[in-house]
Amino acid sequence: MNKPTLVIMAAGMGSRYGGLKQIDPVGPNGEIIIDYSIYDAVKAGFGKVVFIIRKDTEQIFREKIGNKIEKFVEVTYVFQDVKDVPDGIEIPADRLKPWGTAHAILSCKNEVTTPFAVINADDFYGASSFKVLADFLTGANDGNGIYQYCMVGFVVENTLTENGHVARGICTVDDFGNLVEIHERTRIEKFGSETKYSEDGENWVLIPKGSIVSMNTWGFTQSFFKEIEEGFPKFFEENRNNLGKAEYFLPEVVGKLVKEKKATVKVLPTDEHWYGVTYIEDKLVVKKAIGEMIDRGVYPNIIWEDSL
Repeated sequence: MNKPTLVIMAAGMGSRYGGLKQIDPVGPNGEIIIDYSIYDAVKAGFGKVVFIIRKDTEQIFREKIGNKIEKFVEVTYVFQDVKDVPDGIEIPADRLKPWGTAHAILSCKNEVTTPFAVINADDFYGASSFKVLADFLTGANDGNGIYQYCMVGFVVENTLTENGHVARGICTVDDFGNLVEIHERTRIEKFGSETKYSEDGENWVLIPKGSIVSMNTWGFTQSFFKEIEEGFPKFFEENRNNLGKAEYFLPEVVGKLVKEKKATVKVLPTDEHWYGVTYIEDKLVVKKAIGEMIDRGVYPNIIWEDSL
């Protein structure tokens, strides 16, 4: 059976962070967050890595990560380009940036031939997250007209930063462990032992402890490419008055398929703690956490030195 593919979204610059945070070292020998994600993924059973990047960052990604891992796993690069849209769609002259995360996934359809997982380049998810993804995707098989997808579900309090707000998808899960709906909350913060979100920065709503959130850690069969592509014209039609800024988001495509009962999304629970560099102050937290995991033997001191 073919091993699943890991798709890494790495086309964006870190606007709040102030640079290309995806390649900022956090390990003792210059390792970056992606190093640890790929290491965990290969150990879990993934057989290929596809980087979604911009053309102008290809050389630095090859130098910082691609060249190191090519002897352990197959690596390819695809480029998210604003002009890469289905036939018949006219791109506005003032549109400069690509069309969001669903568009990013569509850009790699010719490089993915197996069930695949999707992650962000600048988030640390933990080894067990990749294990549950690999286990699910190895047996994923669309049947009876229903797509079989999955999502790693994190506990909200394990995904926060002390240095500001974060964006998370708050999930509703049914009694069978399937995703019912997901609501994107773009401003979530810690308030002592509580977690709250706000739509306006003034009025805050409590998020119950233990709530499941999405960290953009998904698993799909290849059917997802078809659904993204077929949904693109409708996205353009619905946003025809805002095509300079509108974005085609992956969770919205998933939510629509669930609502239409075309797909089930199994929520794979994890107790892993998320680490990321949303803000520059987060880097010290990530480095400390990585160091502690090395001390506990979770990772070797130099992760690409020997064969896995």
